[in-house]
Amino acid sequence: MNLKEGDNDLESINNALNNQNQQNVGVLNGKNDKNMFAPRSRKVENRASTRGSFRHPEKVIGVFGGTAWRKRDFLYSKGVIGLHQEIEHFYEYMSPTSTEHQIRGDVVHRIQKIIQSLWPEAQVQVFGSYRTGLYLPTSDIDLVVIGKWSNLPLRTLEKEFLNKDIADENSIKVLDKASVPIVKLTDKKTEIKVDISFNMSNGVKSAEFITQHMQKYPALKKLVYVLKQFLLQRDLNEVFTGGISSYSLILMCISFIQLHPRTDARLDSVNLGVLLIEFFELYGRKFNYMQTGIRIRDGGRYINKEEMQKDMVDGHRPSLLCIEDPLLPTNDIGRSSYGVLQVKRAFDHAYTVLSNAVSPLYENRERYSILGRIVCITDEVVRYRMWVEQEFGGLMKSPAASPTLQYTTQISPIVRPPRSLSSSGSTSSDCGGSSESSESPSR
Repeated sequence: MNLKEGDNDLESINNALNNQNQQNVGVLNGKNDKNMFAPRSRKVENRASTRGSFRHPEKVIGVFGGTAWRKRDFLYSKGVIGLHQEIEHFYEYMSPTSTEHQIRGDVVHRIQKIIQSLWPEAQVQVFGSYRTGLYLPTSDIDLVVIGKWSNLPLRTLEKEFLNKDIADENSIKVLDKASVPIVKLTDKKTEIKVDISFNMSNGVKSAEFITQHMQKYPALKKLVYVLKQFLLQRDLNEVFTGGISSYSLILMCISFIQLHPRTDARLDSVNLGVLLIEFFELYGRKFNYMQTGIRIRDGGRYINKEEMQKDMVDGHRPSLLCIEDPLLPTNDIGRSSYGVLQVKRAFDHAYTVLSNAVSPLYENRERYSILGRIVCITDEVVRYRMWVEQEFGGLMKSPAASPTLQYTTQISPIVRPPRSLSSSGSTSSDCGGSSESSESPSR
C-alpha cells in the first residue's frame, strides 16, 4: 500500500512512546513541567502536523503523549464502544473553551476596526469554522470584507496592518493571483491566523447551511472534529497543499449521513466509532471518484458526472472530487482539490487500522488508545492552549472590559466553559490507562 509519510510517522509515534505512558501522567497533571507555559521554542505553519517526525516522535508528543483527550480515571471499553467513547471525549476536549472563543472575537474586533477606519462603509463578516463553532485550537479565522472598489485593495490592507503592528511583516501574505484573492496574516498578540477575502458573500451563507445540518444531524459535528484533526496533522487540510478544504470535508460528511442505509446514523444515539470507520470505508475504498458526483440538496443523492456536466457553466468538467455546491448548483466545490487521491489513500489506511483495532480477533491491547492510532494532539498544540488560558483567561473575569463580547455572542458557537487542558489522563498514541473489557460489539 502506498501510504503517506504522515501515516508512517504516526505509526512510529505509536510504537516509540508506548513505554513512556506512566512517565507522562505527572506532566499531564501539571506536576513537574516548570516550562509548561513558556513561549514556544519555534513557530511553525502547522502546530498540529506530525509529518517529518518519523525519526524522532518524542519531539512531537514526548511530553503530553498525543492522546490528551483520554480521561485518566475513565475505564474505556473494548472495540467500537471504546472508540465511540474516545470520540466523545475528543470532541469535548478539542471544543473551544470560552477563552479561546473570546480571543478570536478580540482578533475579529481589532481587524474590523482597522478595515472600517479605511473604508467606513465596508462590512466585515465572519464565516467558516469560527462562525459554525467547528474550529480546532489552531484553526484560521475566515473573514470577508464587503465593499465597493474598482480594484481590490489587498496591498492597501497589508500596509495598514503593518502600520498598526497587528502582524509581523513575514507573517502577512497577499495572494492576489489566486482564484479567490486573499490576505493571510498571523495576529501578533494571539498567534491566530486570519484569512481575509473580499466580496465573497457565499461564505456566510455556507456557514449558515452547515449550522442547519449540524442541528439536523447531531453526530455531524463530532465526526467533523475527528476528521479535521486527521487531515490537519497530515497537512491535507488545504487544497494548495494537496488536500481538501474543510467545506468539502463537511459536505462529504453530510452526504455520508444523508445516504446512510441505517436511520440511526441521523440520531444522537448513533455509535460514533462505527460511523467513523464506515466513513473511512466509503471514501477510502468504495466511492467511485471517476464517475460519481455528490449532491446535497433535495435530501442528497449520488449523481453521474456526465449528467452533472450539463448544468456546469463555461465548459468546466466535473473534478475528481466532484461536489455540487448546494447554494450554487453550477459550481463544483471540489474543483481545486487536485490531491484528493492522497486523501483517499489516507482514508483507506485509517479504515484498515481502525478495523483491525476494534476486531475481537485483534491483540488484547484495550488499555491503549484506539482513536490514537490515527490521530494525535502534538505537544505544541497542548502548550499553545495552556498559554492561551494563562495569558488571556482573565478576559472572562471582567466581560465589560472587552469590546467584543456583544459581537461574539451574535455568532452563537458551541463553546465549553474554561477547564484544565492538562487534566486528561492517558498519554501517547496507542497508549492509555487500563480499561475493563466489555462485550465485543459487532459492527
